[in-house]
Amino acid sequence: MSTSIYELVNVQPKESLFSRMMNENNNAFKNVRRKPGLQIWTVNKMQMDPVPPQAFGNFFEGDCYIVLYVSSRQSADIHYWVGRTSSQDEQGAAAIYVTQLDEYLGGSPVQYREVQGYESPRFRSYFKNGLIYKKGGVASGFNHVETNAYNVLRLLHVKGRKDVTATEVEVSWSSFNKGDIFLLDIGKAIVQWNGPQSNRREKLKAVLLAQDIRDRERGGRAQIGVVEGGDERSSPELMKFLTTVLGPKPAQLKEATSDDVPDSAQKNSVRLYHVYDNSGNLVIQEVAKQPLTQDLLKSSDCFILDNKGSSVMVWKGKKASKEERQGAMNRALSYIKAKKYPASTTVEVMAEGAESAIFKHLFKSWTDRDQTQGLGTTHNVGKIAKVDDGKFDVMELHARPELAAQYRMVDDASGDVKVWCIENLELAEIDPKTYGQFYGGDCYLVLYSYKRAGQQQYILYMWQGRHATSDEIAASAFQAVNIDNKYNGAPVQVRVVMGKEPRHFLAIFKGKLIIFEGGTGRPGVVNPAKDARLFQVRGTNELNTKATEVVARAASLSSNDVFLLKTDNISYLWYGKGCNGDEREMGKAMSDVLSRHEKRVVMEGQEPAEFWIALGGKGSYASDRRFEREEPLHSPRLFECSNQTGRFKITEVDDFAQCDLDEDDVMLLDTWEELFLWIGNSSYEYETKEALNSARDYLRTHPAGRDPDTPIVFVKQGYEPPTFTGWFNAWDPHKWSDLKNTKLNKTPVGGGGGGYRAPGGPLTSPPPNKSGMSSSSASSLSSSGAGRFFDPELLVNKTPDELPEGVDPTQKEDYLSDLDFENLLSTTRADFQRLPKWRQNDLKKKAGIF
Repeated sequence: MSTSIYELVNVQPKESLFSRMMNENNNAFKNVRRKPGLQIWTVNKMQMDPVPPQAFGNFFEGDCYIVLYVSSRQSADIHYWVGRTSSQDEQGAAAIYVTQLDEYLGGSPVQYREVQGYESPRFRSYFKNGLIYKKGGVASGFNHVETNAYNVLRLLHVKGRKDVTATEVEVSWSSFNKGDIFLLDIGKAIVQWNGPQSNRREKLKAVLLAQDIRDRERGGRAQIGVVEGGDERSSPELMKFLTTVLGPKPAQLKEATSDDVPDSAQKNSVRLYHVYDNSGNLVIQEVAKQPLTQDLLKSSDCFILDNKGSSVMVWKGKKASKEERQGAMNRALSYIKAKKYPASTTVEVMAEGAESAIFKHLFKSWTDRDQTQGLGTTHNVGKIAKVDDGKFDVMELHARPELAAQYRMVDDASGDVKVWCIENLELAEIDPKTYGQFYGGDCYLVLYSYKRAGQQQYILYMWQGRHATSDEIAASAFQAVNIDNKYNGAPVQVRVVMGKEPRHFLAIFKGKLIIFEGGTGRPGVVNPAKDARLFQVRGTNELNTKATEVVARAASLSSNDVFLLKTDNISYLWYGKGCNGDEREMGKAMSDVLSRHEKRVVMEGQEPAEFWIALGGKGSYASDRRFEREEPLHSPRLFECSNQTGRFKITEVDDFAQCDLDEDDVMLLDTWEELFLWIGNSSYEYETKEALNSARDYLRTHPAGRDPDTPIVFVKQGYEPPTFTGWFNAWDPHKWSDLKNTKLNKTPVGGGGGGYRAPGGPLTSPPPNKSGMSSSSASSLSSSGAGRFFDPELLVNKTPDELPEGVDPTQKEDYLSDLDFENLLSTTRADFQRLPKWRQNDLKKKAGIF
C-alpha cells in the first residue's frame, strides 16, 4: 500500500444546512416517478421546481438542474448540472438535493456532476437532438417554456456533429463563423445558416434541433428554412429575411473554430484511494494503481478512483457510515481541488452493487453480486440473456442475435470452409484433408460461408503464426483485401493471433484444430525432426476443442487437462486428475488425428518410466486442484473513431443504439472478448487505418491489463453478423438496405428550395418570406397531396394498405425529399458500384442525379 496521503481540512458538508433542507423538504420527492423515463428539476430559491417536458434540453447558464433517468431495467442515474454563471449557493443546494434524492431512491443510483460544456456521454445521450444553453436563469424571469409562444428573438450557435450544443449568442453577423451552423429564431420562423466549412452530418443535426424547437416549443407551427453559406444567392428570400434582422452580411466572416474540447487527462495511471475521516479532516490514502482488482474495495469504507485525471469516481461501501456516504460528492470535489484538476472534471458517485459499466471496465476482472460461477458458464451482460454451456439450435441463434453475441457464434459452424496458406507472398490452396492444421511459421486465410435468412454471409479469418515473417503477415493482409474485393466487400474480417482463436474459429474445424508451435505445412518442406512432441488438448465437444503444441517437458503438464505425448514408436494419452469424461473423449478423438501410432492411456500418477524419459525427466508441474473460474462481467462499450474535425479522435457513445453507428466514421465496439471495428460506407481509409492502430493501443494501455492479442473483427456497414448485431437493442437489418429495393425514379417536386426532414417526421416547411410566412408556391404544395415527404422506412417494402394516407403506391419515390433521397443513396453507393455496367447505366438514366 502506498504511503501517499492527502489531508483536506473542513471539507465535510454543512450539516446544519443539510438538516434544514431535509426537514423543510421532506415532501419534495413525493412526485418523483419511479417508472422509466426522464425527469428534470431546476433549483429555485432552495426549492426543486419541475421542468416541463417541452423544455427538456434547454439549460439556463445561471442555473443548476437535477436530472433523474430511470432505465427500463429500473436502474437510476442522477445528474446535477452546473451552469457556467450559477452561484455557489445554487451549486451547493443542487448537490444536497442529489444526496437527498439518492437516499430517497434507496442509495442505489449512480450520481454524476455535469459542468456546462463538459457533459458526460451518458448525460448527452438523453438529449438526442442536442443541448441548448440559454442566457440568464430563474432570477431573470424564467418559469417554463410556453408552447406556441412566438415573442422570441435569438441566435443559436450550433456546434458538434454527434453531441450537439446550441449556445445563445449576440444576434449579429459578428457571432458567425465559416465552420459552424447558426439558427436565427424569431418564433414563427427559424432560419438555419450553414457555414461553408460545415459538413453534412452537422447540417442534419442542426435541422433535427431546429425541428425539435419547432415541435416542442411552437406546437409544430414555426416555419424552417435553410441557407447554405457561400451560396446565399440560391436562397434570396431567406437572405432578405436574415439581412432584415441582422443587417447587411459582411464580406468576410470569422474563420472556423475547433469543436475539440481540450484533453484534460493526465499522463499518470489509474489509481485507487481510500477515503476516511480523521478528526474532522478528510484523509485520502493511495491504495493501488492499475491494474486494479475488485478485492481492494472494502464494504466498510469509501474509495476514490482517479481515472488518469479525466474523471473521478467515488465508490460507497454498503457498510460505510451515513456521513461518509452523504459526503461522497463533496469529497470528490475536494479531491479535485487538491489535485489541481480542472473544475470541469467529471465526477461519478456510486454505491456498492450499483457500479457503472465504465467503473467495472477499469478493473482486471469483476464479479457482480448473484453472478453464477463455474467453468464454462456465461453470465447476464446488460440486456443479453443468460445461456448455458452446451448444444444450441442454429435457428435460435439466427432468431435471437443476442444469443449469438453472447456465444460469439454466428451459427453452428456447419457452413462451408476454404483455407489458403501464404506461400511466396501469394495464396496457395490447402488440401481439405489437412484443414485444421496450423503451423506457427505460416499465415493462413480461412473463408467461412453460411446462410442467414436465405442470404449468403462470409467471415474471413486471418490467422497469423507466432513465427511467421513480417512479410508473410503483410502479405496475408494484402491477400485478405483481394478476397474481400472478390466477394464485393461482404466478408467480415477477423484477425486471429496464434493461440487466441475465437470460439467460432474452433467450431468450424469440428474438434480437429491443431496448432503446431513452429515449422510449416507447405508441400515439399520437411520440418526438423523432434524426439518427442507434446500437445495440450482442451475442450469438451467438437465445437470448442483444440490441441496446442507445447514444450515437451514435464513442466508443461497440468492436472486440469489432457495431453498427448507423441514419440517415434508410441503415443501416450495422459489424463490429468482434474479433467472430466468429456475432455477425455475429445482427447482420444484428437489423438487419432495427431498420431497413427499405438496409443497408450496413462492416468496421472501412474506414468511409466518411458513417459518421463521422453519428457527429459520427471519434474514438477501445475497440479493444483482446478479452481472454478469466474467469467468477467463487462457491458459492451461503443466508441466513434473520426477524423471529421481534422484530427483523429475516439469518443465514447453512451447508451448506444443502431442509430449511433455513423456511416461517415469507423466505430469501435468493445465486448471484452472481442473488439469490433465497424466500417461506415462513407468513412475515410485513413480513419480505418487509424482505428486499427487505436484499437491495438486501446488494448495495450487498458487499465484492466487486457490481452493485447484480443481478436479484432472488421465489420462493414450492411454486412453485420449476429455476433455484432446482438449487442444492439432492436437491430433493424433493413436500415441500410432498403434502397436496394426502391425504384430509383426521382421526380423533382415543389417550388423554391425544398427542405430537410428528420427521421420519421415531415419535411421542414418551405422557406419563409420576409414576413416569416411561406411562399405562395410552397403553400399550394402544402394544400395539395403533393409535396409531402416521409421517412423511407414508411414507404419501402410496404403494401398499398400499409402506406401513409394519400401516398400513390405507384409513385412512392415522389414522397422522398431530395436530400433524404441523396443521403440514402450515398449510403449504398458502394453497392451501386458493384453492379454490372449495364445496370449502373440504366439506374443513372432513371435517377437523373448521379
